[in-house]
Amino acid sequence: MHEQTKYTSADWLIPDCCNIGIVFRVLIVVNFSVLLSLLARGQGWLLNLQDFIETAMLVEMISLLSLFVLCGVRRLAERDTRQHKPPAWLQRLACGLVPAMVAILLLRALEPFEWFVFSFPRLNDIFTTVLCFVFGLAFQHYFELRSRAYSPALGEARLQALQARIRPHFLFNSLNAVLSLIRVEPRRAETALEDLADLFRVLMRDTRDITTLKEEIDLCRQYLAIEKIRLGDRLQVEWNTVNLTPQELRDTKIASLLLQPLLENAVHYGVEPSQSAALISITIQRSLDKIEIRISNPFHTDADVPGGNQMALENIRQRLRLLYDIEAQMTNYIVDDHFVVQLYFPYKK
Repeated sequence: MHEQTKYTSADWLIPDCCNIGIVFRVLIVVNFSVLLSLLARGQGWLLNLQDFIETAMLVEMISLLSLFVLCGVRRLAERDTRQHKPPAWLQRLACGLVPAMVAILLLRALEPFEWFVFSFPRLNDIFTTVLCFVFGLAFQHYFELRSRAYSPALGEARLQALQARIRPHFLFNSLNAVLSLIRVEPRRAETALEDLADLFRVLMRDTRDITTLKEEIDLCRQYLAIEKIRLGDRLQVEWNTVNLTPQELRDTKIASLLLQPLLENAVHYGVEPSQSAALISITIQRSLDKIEIRISNPFHTDADVPGGNQMALENIRQRLRLLYDIEAQMTNYIVDDHFVVQLYFPYKK
């Protein structure tokens, strides 16, 4: 039986044109290029500004329609070719052909209108089509290079997660805790071993994989259950879910291993140095089309290790930047002797 290949969002060469960050970048660069080309004629600011407003109408229509079509093309390709991804050359070619085809169809549709002929009396259809093709290929190449630039962060995140889990004191302490339960609480020991096995299985995934919010929460609960055996009553956990039904938790997509490393930081820097009970508070809520996750844990000035903590947080920021662009954000701060991490990302089914 052949092993099936699972493609992730970072494997596609067609940019995710549904992403607001990509839309903004394309529109800003295209409009700025048009403005510079008009200013190069040297006809004066007022006349150039008037020409830019008229030209921007056509440029915006071509750009937005092209982004809309490419968004649909990628969504259909992801749905219909989960096991057989189109070749790289075809994906790159599509990014140039789609804007060119949109330009041709739009120019043909606008030709009968007098205002269009009056506004663009010397418009060359062939030159416009070729220019749209070149711009499409240029943007595809830029976003492909950008994706490659951030890709090392994904591999580093996976390596850090594996090293954190396999580090001797975590593994040995967990196994020793389980051994202490075998005689007195065999069922609990069996559950702990199952949790540990599931944790290692998930950590072997590629960090570019997309999972559901419910699966990520279940993984975090298993991780905290293992740490609970070791830390006992010192580890206190509080989960709060706001404006999210169980079905929405199953439908919401999230990057794999995004939440668990944050909880690991909370345990390592907030609970382990504490001599008394320490509460980790996790709040997950939906606000319109955004998912907000807030994690709070005690802050110990003398025992905290800022370097390792910040390195893990920065790695997660880079993963969010690659997977969601400007649609996701992550912040951290200290308030009332608590270290708080907040992150936002799009609600996507």
